[in-house]
Amino acid sequence: MDIQQLRSSNPDHWMRATAIRALALDAVAEANSGHTGMPIGMADVATVLFGNHLKYDARNPEWHDRDRFILSAGHGSMLIYSLLYLSGDPEVTLDQIKNFRQWGAKTAGHPENFLLKAVETTTGPLGQGIANSVGFAMAEEMLRARFGKKLVDHHTYVIAGDGCLMEGISQEAIGLAGRYGLGKLIVFWDNNDITIDGKVSLSDKTDQVKRFKASGWHVQEIDGHDPEAIDAAIVAAKKSKSPSMIACKTHIALGHAAQDTSKGHGALTNPDQNIAAKENWGWTSGPFEVPAEVLDWWRATGARGATERGEWENRLADCSEQRQKEFERVMTGQAPKKLSATIKALKKQISETAPKVATRKASEMALEVINPIMPETIGGSADLTGSNNTLTGDMGKFDTDNRKGRYVYWGIREHGMASAMNGIGLHGGLRPYGGTFMAFTDYARPAMRLAALMKTPTVFVMTHDSIGLGEDGPTHQPVEHLAISRATPNTLVFRPADAVETAEAWEIALNQTGTPSVLSLTRQNLPTLRLEHKTSNLSEKGAYVLAEATGKRQAILIATGSEVEIAMAAREALQAEGIGTRVVSMPCMELFAQQDESYRRRVLPAGPVRVGVEAAVRQGWDRWLLGERGREQKADFVGMTGFGASAPAETLYEKFGITAENVAGKVRALLG
Repeated sequence: MDIQQLRSSNPDHWMRATAIRALALDAVAEANSGHTGMPIGMADVATVLFGNHLKYDARNPEWHDRDRFILSAGHGSMLIYSLLYLSGDPEVTLDQIKNFRQWGAKTAGHPENFLLKAVETTTGPLGQGIANSVGFAMAEEMLRARFGKKLVDHHTYVIAGDGCLMEGISQEAIGLAGRYGLGKLIVFWDNNDITIDGKVSLSDKTDQVKRFKASGWHVQEIDGHDPEAIDAAIVAAKKSKSPSMIACKTHIALGHAAQDTSKGHGALTNPDQNIAAKENWGWTSGPFEVPAEVLDWWRATGARGATERGEWENRLADCSEQRQKEFERVMTGQAPKKLSATIKALKKQISETAPKVATRKASEMALEVINPIMPETIGGSADLTGSNNTLTGDMGKFDTDNRKGRYVYWGIREHGMASAMNGIGLHGGLRPYGGTFMAFTDYARPAMRLAALMKTPTVFVMTHDSIGLGEDGPTHQPVEHLAISRATPNTLVFRPADAVETAEAWEIALNQTGTPSVLSLTRQNLPTLRLEHKTSNLSEKGAYVLAEATGKRQAILIATGSEVEIAMAAREALQAEGIGTRVVSMPCMELFAQQDESYRRRVLPAGPVRVGVEAAVRQGWDRWLLGERGREQKADFVGMTGFGASAPAETLYEKFGITAENVAGKVRALLG
């Protein structure tokens, strides 16, 4: 069907969709930057979705029972910005459209969830949106099972492009959605056969329809410019008990000189070509202008959901006061008040019984008391449940026949797990955590970075966190991963020294509302070092004095995790020689950096020599070793300078010199 046929077959729809096209063309041309082709090509699908199906209230974009719309192909951000402006979102004014991609504008180059309330998730790294959507759809199922259809009953819609489906994470996501029968997840594939380099066939020949079908999806193929076909496909998808993929055959940059070419993917800025495109579309309005009758229709569409929202608010008001409060608590991400008392009781028990356990086991001990009082926690593991210790007895398995289950078997899908957990958290109402080995943060890294960027408090449980895992060898022994995680902005990295610090780390992580946490946990058993019970959470300060020097303080040993035990043994040896030695446990560098200078100075005063101890690389340590006040501090570090090896843990620590004897020797050498 050519442009003239499209224009004449349904002129009202054509003009409404072309409003999106024109705004995208104008904004990208004004910015001289962006991606014009996808918004032009998918305008018909978006118009039918928003006009006929999407449950949303443009003036209340955070209404809890709204449908979720995710633009996985985030480079086409002018599609969602045009939709929000046209439908009357108060945050996306015409000035925001005109300032697309400019400093201070909410209309950033890719959709950012922290800039606009109506943007559900930050997208741009291809494949992340479709993987997030699996988490959104899982969250809807879980919350509907808990609170009922009266309060939770909505769909998750996704627009994904060829690039999203090429990224490996997409298969992890597709497999998960099919396995768990996420029938309220509907993905529109923008099948335009174009990438930046050229035709998709340059690099891929995958039959995407067969691929989705093989993964358990309901699949339809349609003309992505035919509004009647689009509408019928959405109706059919909403009836399916399986997740749905609608393959929309589209033309990138429809009606423009760059149509169906790789140039159409990017910024279309040639004035003559843009004028010609608008003539092809029959669009006579000036730049950034939308005819009144078209804008009126869009504004009415955006206001339509106000009635549904009001009805939902009435249903919520009809619930008992206790149920209302619990629903609002979990949807706003507030931890229950009893969490603090529960953690205090556990800490007291640990200090009194002094167990020698791996911190991965200590994490399980914490979860055993946390999960019963926090029904919003959702646990899981990437096929390492018994190793990560992430399952507790009260959770139940999430499955097609048990939507109340709170434990997810993610399979060997670290990236998909991390991204879907982000989606669960972004949806609201649930607190996801999931585990794998610390070395496999490499696989989960893009999603972990986005959790930090999006300010979602996902908890990443990373066990087997050092050479201490032993015989599996250097492929499984993380040495640089702590430094990578600590280098990521807005991330809390916890490396607890014993079961008490592990419980404290969980309390801190579950009280976060805008920051993800990484829990770095051991395979090997560690003694309880905090034998004196403290009601306050000492780990909240990031670092604290675990053992004070006896006599004149000459040295400070700073350690994390399994190496705090080694620092304590070194202190004992040094004190026996009359060298006063303080031991500082530093479970979270980020929290310590947030403390005021007076506290940091009290914990790490100038003068005594300093030795850091951690079974990892030195990067990130020098701020604490060399001093913050601009004068040189005598210091050294005991840790890893390369990869590990395959051997029992005790042998590895000895061979790599991470021993109390070596730590004490470093102190002696510094003291001269």
